[in-house]
Formats: sequence, C-alpha cells, structure tokens
Amino acid sequence: MNTLFDKIWDKHVVQQVEDGPTQLYIDRLYCHEVTSPQAFDGMRARGLKCFRPEKIYCMPDHNTPTHDQDKPIEDPVSKTQVDTLAKNAKEFGLTHYGMMSKDNGIIHVVGPEKGLSLPGMTIVCGDSHTSTHGAMGAVAFGIGTSEVEMVMASQCILQQKPKSMRISINGQLQKGVTAKDVALYLMSKLTTSGATGYFVEYAGSTVNAMSMEGRLTLCNLSIEMGARGGFIAPDATTFDYIKGRQFAPKGEDWDKAVAYWKTLESGPDAVFDKELSFDAADIEPRITYGTNPGMGIGITEAIPETGDANFEKALHYMGFKPGQKLLGTKVDYVFLGACTNGRIEDFRAFASIVKGRQKAADVIAWLVPGSWAVDAQIREEGLDKILAEAGFEIRQPGCSACLAMNDDKIPAGKLSVSTSNRNFEGRQGPGARTILSSPLVAAAAAVTGVITDPRELI
Repeated sequence: MNTLFDKIWDKHVVQQVEDGPTQLYIDRLYCHEVTSPQAFDGMRARGLKCFRPEKIYCMPDHNTPTHDQDKPIEDPVSKTQVDTLAKNAKEFGLTHYGMMSKDNGIIHVVGPEKGLSLPGMTIVCGDSHTSTHGAMGAVAFGIGTSEVEMVMASQCILQQKPKSMRISINGQLQKGVTAKDVALYLMSKLTTSGATGYFVEYAGSTVNAMSMEGRLTLCNLSIEMGARGGFIAPDATTFDYIKGRQFAPKGEDWDKAVAYWKTLESGPDAVFDKELSFDAADIEPRITYGTNPGMGIGITEAIPETGDANFEKALHYMGFKPGQKLLGTKVDYVFLGACTNGRIEDFRAFASIVKGRQKAADVIAWLVPGSWAVDAQIREEGLDKILAEAGFEIRQPGCSACLAMNDDKIPAGKLSVSTSNRNFEGRQGPGARTILSSPLVAAAAAVTGVITDPRELI
C-alpha cells in the first residue's frame, strides 16, 4: 500500500528519466525577493515567459523593514531586492503582494491563510522553510534559484524521489508544551542530519490534536532535521481551517475537493523506509543552548557535560559551560515572529503569559506578526491592548529578526530568546547569541528578564 507521500508524488509525475530524476509537475510556486532575481534574469536571457503565470505568487518578506513600511526602504540592498521583485512580477504578469498591501506578509504564513496552499498539492519556493506548507497535506519543499527558473519556464522540476519516514507522537502534551517544543525535542533526538534524504509524515494522537497553527510550526522545522520536507495528512482540522478562505474551492467544487482530500492518507499497510515513535509525556518546554537547532534541552535540564569539537565551539560562542543550567540566565532581546511562530495562536500564547504583568525593563522585545491578516486579527481580539498595557509594541509584518537581512539585527554578544527557526552563528546578526524557544518561553523571558519556565507563570 502506498504512503500518502507516494500518492501525491505519483499523481504529479510527468515522466521518469531512466536512471535519472523524476519530472514532477508543480501546482504552486512562491517567490520572494532574495532567491528570485537570478531566475527572472535567466528567463529574460532565454526570451522565455512564465509557462503558467497564474500558478506563481510573489511577495517580499526577508528584506522588508518592520517599521515605517509606508516610507522608502533605507537600506540600499534591501530596497533594490524589494523593488526588483515588484518590477519582475509586473514584467512577467505574476500576482505580487507588495509591502503595505493587506495581502503581504511572510510567504509561508500568507500561503496557507489565503487558501493558496491546499491538500494534495506540490508546492515549491526558493526558501528552505517551504516545508511549512506540508501542514496542509501538501508535498512542499525548498528549491534553489536555478530550479525556480525551471519551474517558471515549465511548471515542472527535476527531482530525485526522497525516501519516506513516519514520525508518530502519541499522548497528551503537558501544560505549557507547544508544537514548537515537540519540534525542538525531535531535532535533539534526530540531530540536524537525522532525517537527511527523507520526506517526513507526522502522525499519532498528539499531531492529530494539534491546531493548524501548531501543525504549520511542526512542519516548518522539518528542514532543521535535514529532511527534504515534512507533512501531515489532511483531516477535519485542515478542512475547517481552509473553508471560506479567499482561494479555497467554493460550492460544489468545495464538496468535490473535500471528497478527494479525504483519500489523502497513508493506508494501514503503508510501508515507510523508516518509522520512529515518541511519547508526548517525555516532552517539556524546550530551549536550545548551542549553534544549531538540534542542540537543545528541556528547560529544567542542564547542558550536557561533554560533546565533540563542534559542541565545545558552540558553547564557547554562546558563553555557556558544560553541565550549566540555563534557568535564570539574563536575556537581552526577545523575538516573537517568523514563519515558525508569527501566527495568531502564537500571539495569543504570548499574551496569555504577559497579561497583567510588565515587560522587564532591560529587555528589548520585537513582536512581529507573520502577515497583515494576523495583525488585523490581533487587533480584533484585543491582544494589542493586552500587549500594550504590559509594555510591548507590535511591529509591521516581515521575517524580521529571524535572519539578519533587514534592520532587526541582534547586536554582537547580546542574548536573544527567539521563536524563529535557526540559531547558527550570526543568524540574527554578527556575533548575536540565539536561544530558540516557543512563544510561551519567550513571553516568560520577556516579563522576567531571565530564562524562566513558563509553567510557573501559566
């Protein structure tokens, strides 16, 4: 019996090259400003038009400032990239959601919330965290710039078929434990290369009980285990989330779509190349201590006593010691946002901790919605007032301090507790030190000024 991955993949095969790659049809291409300029230049040089322009959606997110978006971008490199995307989209007749448009945001947040990412699709973008869209029950993965050009020109891509892995997590999550903690736990168990060459299907009662926001977070981080992508079989939670969204099927088309989507699951006899299972009861709120997302511990645990040369190098960079506990460690910056945790549920979680409390005086906090739609929902629900009363300010949508490609950089040496996806050396700014966490852990640090177990504040 085929796995769900096989079902979606096989349905999109145009042709199989003998002893070579598969020519795979792509349902949706997302383009942002960083990885698309050379692809457009390549198309221009060959005198090509986009084969199916209606399947391609463009928006700037990496380089966009998160304040004063109505004014010209000050950084010349960022300005050039954002302006170039707008020009290229216009020239090639592509949908473009520019800065300050109500449709703009981080591409991996906007795709699902607009109903552009749907079950059974193949979705690509020149960005590694494209795996996020797998939460919709799609096969979604990041591609390189030359492959972006290939999809523009043909709506197809040449790919070797990955192996399949199923990770099952069962049981009920403890108080204060989120999908982000589940992902950080998996990364610490598998390491950052443990899923290399695989496409991961997440399953089990824990995953089934997750909201769409939680599933999007879990799939977002698949790439950090080395996986080609990660996805979750669509179910009632998926269908309820999609229904009524701008690009979701309507009327009879909706009924037909749901009937098909209900077939998208791995059969009881499905055979995976690798199967792993974990118990939700073993997971507590998590933090990272090193310089890759797999270097993580439970918030009450100590950093391991020993490790290899990379372990020692990472601890030296972070200023930590083997065997050290991080609870009570002073924090300089807190970042809530990114395609990992910039959704409405993340802001609700953050607000639930800070309500009735005050931001620690010496903490700088950047709270960045993943899209203008999330921003609107924050205000509709009155979360902006709760956050303002606690001393927090909401910035404008964008990738922000996830990566040092815009104004929101963590200064050298400063310690940041971040809900983003990567903690490599210099990821949030040259010399910046990053601890990855859930929105609850970030909120607890923001109001206490130190790393704090959020369960003490819930």
